[in-house]
Amino acid sequence: MYRVLLVEDDKNIRALIANYFLKKEGDAFQIDIAEDGQKGLEQAYENNYDCLLLDVMLPELDGFEICREIRRESDVPIMFITARTDESDILNGYALGCDDYVIKPFPLPVLYEKVNALIKRSKGLVRSRVFSSGELSLNPNNGVVISGGEEVKLTAREYGILKVLLENKGIIISRERLLDMVWGYNSGVDERVLDTHMRNLRKALGANGKLIKTVIRRGYKIEDQ
Repeated sequence: MYRVLLVEDDKNIRALIANYFLKKEGDAFQIDIAEDGQKGLEQAYENNYDCLLLDVMLPELDGFEICREIRRESDVPIMFITARTDESDILNGYALGCDDYVIKPFPLPVLYEKVNALIKRSKGLVRSRVFSSGELSLNPNNGVVISGGEEVKLTAREYGILKVLLENKGIIISRERLLDMVWGYNSGVDERVLDTHMRNLRKALGANGKLIKTVIRRGYKIEDQ
């Protein structure tokens, strides 16, 4: 049985997540609940969890503060589930040591699979393959991107775009689908934001940026030359 701590102040969201996980796999998950940040931090210290699900906007202590404190003592998998969509918030979450950042609203089946995969990876039960195209590679096990033999530093959004394209190499991914997968379902982000991130991503990849093809009126794809 995997034990998960859910720190969320919205009782409806707490109930939806807890009920879905319990119904999905029966006794595979135990979901503990904390209604505010202080209680969540105390429970995280007092118990051994396989994963922490943290809202960001919480009474007492926010999710970022909880993550900062936990990372001083533990490498337990941490996933933010939040309505905060600003890139600065997402980057801050990763900088503090979170393993994933999920934007509300999210489909419960997607959240379930993300939590399940995150726990299994943390226990060494699953190891993702490295995705590549030509001299470009992305290793989801450590988040390292290599282009032309050199490690490339990308923002969270740029990394997300590249990962989606490499996972679907040779397949056209529509602009709408990219926005849903990288920014979150129903995020309301203007497509021009995607254009900016795509330009920055291609620039960061140097010569390998040309591997990302624009398919007019259809979207983007990445393929070997």
